[in-house]
Amino acid sequence: MQISNGYNYQDNAATRDAPWVRALFIGIASIFMIVMLVIPLLAVFYEAFKGGWDLYVAALVEPEAVSAIKLTLLTAAIVLPVNIVMGVAIAWLVTRYKFKGKQLVTTLLDLPFSVSPVVAGLMFVMLFGLNSTMGGWLESMGIQVIFAVPGIVLATLFVTFPFIARELIPLMQSQGDSEEQAALTLGASGWQVFWHITLPNIKWALLYGIILTNARAMGEFGAVSVVSGHIRGETNTMPLLVEIAYNEYNFTAAFALSSLLAALALLTLIVQQIMSKLQTRKYAKGNDREAITAPALVIPATEPAKATDAKN
Repeated sequence: MQISNGYNYQDNAATRDAPWVRALFIGIASIFMIVMLVIPLLAVFYEAFKGGWDLYVAALVEPEAVSAIKLTLLTAAIVLPVNIVMGVAIAWLVTRYKFKGKQLVTTLLDLPFSVSPVVAGLMFVMLFGLNSTMGGWLESMGIQVIFAVPGIVLATLFVTFPFIARELIPLMQSQGDSEEQAALTLGASGWQVFWHITLPNIKWALLYGIILTNARAMGEFGAVSVVSGHIRGETNTMPLLVEIAYNEYNFTAAFALSSLLAALALLTLIVQQIMSKLQTRKYAKGNDREAITAPALVIPATEPAKATDAKN
């Protein structure tokens, strides 16, 4: 998360735009967001509630819908802690250590962003499918990965694990390790440094990464669709059930689940905005506190006279 430096380009005559230019950009951006975001979102909620509240609730309490909601929440609950631990570990590794292959690690970190989720799902099918060596061995042990919950969790982990690390790495690089080194020289242990120095400094970026990870985990479709097998009542997450219901012309159920996903996304944005405001407010209070305490650091007027007398 980044905090604005407070510079306003429109207050400077050298960078100020003409009023018609500003109005043009605001109009284009507003029309684009209304057409591409606001209207489709309102259409989803309209279609979901068009049949009335009773039909909406009935669509969400069907056994398949309840199973899809539980599986989606379960997947997110498993993925988030793993991503938190691995994201912090990778960010610490990249920002606090120098080693051969560091550039390769940072490059591989972006792999889920560049690889299609469908391709990611196919990779796990090839690796853990029944026809593969590892998949056959796991099946003989009574462990099924593909077309089961473990495969869904692995596919979701693949597409979500870069978010937290990518939020933390730029922040930790800009902060440096001077505070951590100072704590170590004063006798603090590694865990004390992490809990009392590192974690408070990265908590806002970490929370922001958690929000993005959670949103992607609940809304992932491509990779999960490949590894799930679309087993009704067992391996269908909410996005998969939306597609199934829509293809079966069950529009009420499709839009009801879609509205629930959209509501979760809106809740995520609200939490993000609250966090941004809290961070900005804390940053402003910190600056005000520094401005108030700064005069206390100035040497009193009587001190120079004493120093002069001492010299004489």
